[in-house]
Amino acid sequence: MALFLEAGVSRSLARPRMSLDHDETGNDLSKKSIRYPFDDEDLQSMLPRDFGVVQRPIGSGGSDDGPRINMNHGTTTLGFKFQHGVALIVDSRATAGGYIATQEAQKVIPITKHLVSTVAGGMADCQYWLRILEMNCNLYEIRNRRRISVAAASKILCNLVYQYKNHISLGTMIAGYDSKGPGLYYVDNDGTRLDGNLFSVGSGSVYAYGVVDSEYRWDLTVDEAIALGQKAVTMATYRDSASGGNINSYIVNKDGWKKISTVDCFELIQKYETELNRKF
Repeated sequence: MALFLEAGVSRSLARPRMSLDHDETGNDLSKKSIRYPFDDEDLQSMLPRDFGVVQRPIGSGGSDDGPRINMNHGTTTLGFKFQHGVALIVDSRATAGGYIATQEAQKVIPITKHLVSTVAGGMADCQYWLRILEMNCNLYEIRNRRRISVAAASKILCNLVYQYKNHISLGTMIAGYDSKGPGLYYVDNDGTRLDGNLFSVGSGSVYAYGVVDSEYRWDLTVDEAIALGQKAVTMATYRDSASGGNINSYIVNKDGWKKISTVDCFELIQKYETELNRKF
């Protein structure tokens, strides 16, 4: 219970005010309030002194007055299981609408030694909730003295984000290796949780699917899996303006997760120039 309270308190910083009965204009908010098992004084003591309670999140569309900023998100992340484990290949571009915020975004986040996650959606939301997942997984392993399964980790994240559906932006793959072998789950901000052999998440996913579906098979070698993933994500960066930067490749197997390579996507575009049928 304490773990969920921690998540709830932290998230209250970005959600509509929940524990105060009236806003600054005198409107009664009690009917819409979500009550936590602590009072207003306790909540205020958890916030910095100069912190102003946000009435509603920007872009939430909760009222006709005030700004509405709907940021477009874009990325390409790819993950698939094969005979030697799970391959994860991601780009590194982070965008804020039409603005490229960085070309060095870290889109594979370690959870435990044998468990990692990918990032798609709002970067802040993904980083925050995956840190909460990391805490839960580490506590599980300390209490039970055994490795948490990929299925259990994905279920924890699913249960955490479901209570905040429509208020966060998150699409992630949870990849790992446990007693059942390689595991791969997709979890999004609506609480959707899917088990599968192959997923691609992000604005460039449709292009990545088109490449990887034509060449994917279970008996790939490690080198073949990395090459296929790099090719699929590279083709996506060529067509999707929100994807780009570097192509980072990872493998998760019985020995844990390992970063294989980082390659500039333009180098790979030049490598596949003939298939793209373009002159650079």
